[in-house]
Amino acid sequence: MTQSKMAQLKKSVVPYERPDSRSSTRQILNTLLPLFILWFLSYQSLSISYWLTVPLLMLAAAFLVRTFIIFHDCCHQSFFKSRKANDWLGTFTGILTLVPYKQWRYSHSVHHASSSNLDKRGVGDIWILTVEEYVAAPLWKKISYRLYRNPLIMFGLGPIYTFMLQYRFNRRGAKRAERMNTYLTNLGIAVLYSLLIWAVGWQSFLLIQLPIIWFSGLLGIWLFYVQHQFEDTYFEHEDEWDYVKAAVEGSSYYQLPKVLQWLTGNIGFHHVHHLSPRVPNYLLEKVHNETVPLQKATTISLTTSLKALRFRLWDETQMRFVSFRDIKPLLVKRLPKLPPMPTAHPRMTENK
Repeated sequence: MTQSKMAQLKKSVVPYERPDSRSSTRQILNTLLPLFILWFLSYQSLSISYWLTVPLLMLAAAFLVRTFIIFHDCCHQSFFKSRKANDWLGTFTGILTLVPYKQWRYSHSVHHASSSNLDKRGVGDIWILTVEEYVAAPLWKKISYRLYRNPLIMFGLGPIYTFMLQYRFNRRGAKRAERMNTYLTNLGIAVLYSLLIWAVGWQSFLLIQLPIIWFSGLLGIWLFYVQHQFEDTYFEHEDEWDYVKAAVEGSSYYQLPKVLQWLTGNIGFHHVHHLSPRVPNYLLEKVHNETVPLQKATTISLTTSLKALRFRLWDETQMRFVSFRDIKPLLVKRLPKLPPMPTAHPRMTENK
């Protein structure tokens, strides 16, 4: 795609960058009300059987993901026309999802401005090393990276660490407004959780809330991971990097069943979202369907997305993701050569 066509593609999406108050209000109602109802039903089901509770918890977690999409749109100022309305709703949904609004808004804006740029990694994204960087890395860094990219750690411990621990603290260099918002979010979580514990007891609270936080966090991390970690995605250095290419070629179209697409707030149309973050989530599918060039984005399904679990390193020579196994020959070549074993002294062999 030429530079002029890429610019035209960006312009063609501008008419959709208009939030509709009715659609936004309807989404709040069909997201938050079911979330609260499912939480209450989960509590009631504890007196019957936890096997009945588990499906309700999983469904509640899915609605919490949908709540996060509303939060996400507020961060982009794309859910309401009013900035103040976006900020208030973003802070409230941030309390529900355990994510400080202004802190995440900052890191996510950096992610959008630098996605797929090899020279601007490290803020708001998944840790990615190139093959060359990994091969040259010291042992401690190799071990750290392998642990980080291990699915059991990323999707098992990752949700607990990220949402319950990491987001409780301000980032270094945060401005006062951002720091205050983090404190407000932490206070809101403390008040909300205290009220719930008072109402249902700490044991019931933990049996309900912990699985919801963990499973919704797992789904959130997976969605973020898989929509940029596909085999032939786009990565370039600063001098060659292009915003539109990074959006359309560096983000996937995650084709989900309609129910899952609805529960995840159409975030599967990630290429559209990266091209224009100001498009509300409820218009992403429409933009995809009505903009022919966007339909050429890399499409992944539930089945093919599982391949992303073995993509660990970016190979700049082949311009694709590779696994640790793929680069074993390179690691063997770099092993230090051992000095030759000393030969036996002639007199020692004669004495024998």
